[in-house]
Amino acid sequence: MTAPSDNAHQGLGVDVGGSGVKGGIVDLDTGKLVGERFKLPTPQPSTPDAVAATIATVVDHFGWQGRVGVTYPGVVTEGLVRTAANVDKGWIGTDAQDVISKALGGRSVTVLNDADAAGLAEEKFGAGRDNTGVIVLLTFGTGIGSAVINNGVLLPNTEFGHLEVDGKEAEHRAASSIKEAKDWSYERWTKEVTKVLVVIENAVWPDLFIAGGGISRKADKWIPLLQNRTPVVAAALENEAGIVGAAMAAEVAQAIGKA
Repeated sequence: MTAPSDNAHQGLGVDVGGSGVKGGIVDLDTGKLVGERFKLPTPQPSTPDAVAATIATVVDHFGWQGRVGVTYPGVVTEGLVRTAANVDKGWIGTDAQDVISKALGGRSVTVLNDADAAGLAEEKFGAGRDNTGVIVLLTFGTGIGSAVINNGVLLPNTEFGHLEVDGKEAEHRAASSIKEAKDWSYERWTKEVTKVLVVIENAVWPDLFIAGGGISRKADKWIPLLQNRTPVVAAALENEAGIVGAAMAAEVAQAIGKA
């Protein structure tokens, strides 16, 4: 168990995914984790109460008593869950902040989309830190998550993975899971990724794409093959981005006195 220093500029972030719930204490000046992260399997079925209890176990592991930032793998508006892709459908319509707060004994909670959290972290501490303008982060995994940040300001809950690209949803065309299922080469898969990027860049004209997800670890094998016009770089924070972004969001909410 790791207890935070009373004077340190730290936050706690918890990243909820379809397979795991992981958390860590974040140094909010550097974006680095303080000590090791802690991870538990996502409960099955992944109902709101079961996931909230798992989040509480992760938080208790660190002895944390302050506000907690939590990511959710779907659309969240003012704490209310709107979609559920990789978790139990019972989340839809649930006040996630209320359910998680109760599991944490009434402590304040900030809940945001997982890709949005990763985008915030990458923009400030990762691959986007030396860039201005419009940054689009895309996470390539089972589906495609997205985050849009303009000069440090997040446009929440974009769902570019559901854009129609040549008659098919973007994530059904270019998620890394599609590459694996069809046993495509990087050359074949990047043709589909390029199509998706062109549709996005024609709509919002980003200054930079950041490619995240597990496949970003092999960015040297496929990013140079892309043929869109906007620069594309690999995410730098990898699996810690969601944790860092969640802690950042909690700090902002606390600063503005948000319940």
